[in-house]
Order: sequence, then structure tokens, then C-alpha cells
Amino acid sequence: MLASVIACIGGVIAAPAQAASASTTCSMAYKLSGWSLVYKQYDGAGFIKCNNGQQAQVKLASKSIGFTIGRSEIEGTGVFTAVKDINEIYGTFAALEGHAGATKSADGQVLTRGVISLALSGVGRGIDIGVTIGALTISPGGSTDNR
Repeated sequence: MLASVIACIGGVIAAPAQAASASTTCSMAYKLSGWSLVYKQYDGAGFIKCNNGQQAQVKLASKSIGFTIGRSEIEGTGVFTAVKDINEIYGTFAALEGHAGATKSADGQVLTRGVISLALSGVGRGIDIGVTIGALTISPGGSTDNR
């Protein structure tokens, strides 16, 4: 009997700890625009929504270097993995990116910061081509038209 009570108490205590450590999935709709000539700089905004109900408007700033040239505007989506709370998405992510376009443009990026990963893909307009390595900084704020 005592063992059953201890097991029940242990289960009640462990349940909140497991819930607190559970990951949630977050997705982002975003718009970025900018230019590149060896150095690439793109700025924009996004809207992040998590399956636990959290959401946020964000500012995006991407800076990178590589074999790149062009100018484009991109609208896309991204998926965050291994997020426990939406506040973990703020900060700078390391980025590896490829982009190409002539009138229509496409962009894909794989980003990471610690255990959190972010995969971005988007399309838009512009004339650009390249492969870069750099960083994407996500900060609170941004416009409200990315929902």
C-alpha cells in the first residue's frame, strides 16, 4: 500500500516536470528583402505561431558572406524544432543558405542555435544567385502583415 502511495506521489511530481520539458512546434511566416555582392544583407519581419498557443511578431536581420550577387524580395515559411518556449526563438542563428533567381527568386536556409533548429524556404522576385554562410537574428517586434 505504501509503495502505491509513493508511486502515485512520484507520478504527480514527475508529470509537471515532463510537461515543462516537452517541446512545442513553432512555424513562421516571413518577408525578407535585400541585396548581395559577396556580402549579403537582408532585413524583414515575421509572425511566429506555436502549437501551444504562443505567438509573436518578430524582426529579422540576415547578414552573411560567400559567393553571392543580386537583389531580391522573399516571402516564405519556416519551422522551428526543439523549442520549449517561444522566448527561445529570439537571438542569433548560424545560417547556411543557397539562393537563385532571375525575375522569380527562391531561397532556402538551414539555421541552428544550440539544440534549436530552423528550416526556412521561400519564393519571391529578384535577380540573384549564390551560396553564403552567416547569421539570422530574430528579435521582438516587426510588422503585422505576415499572418
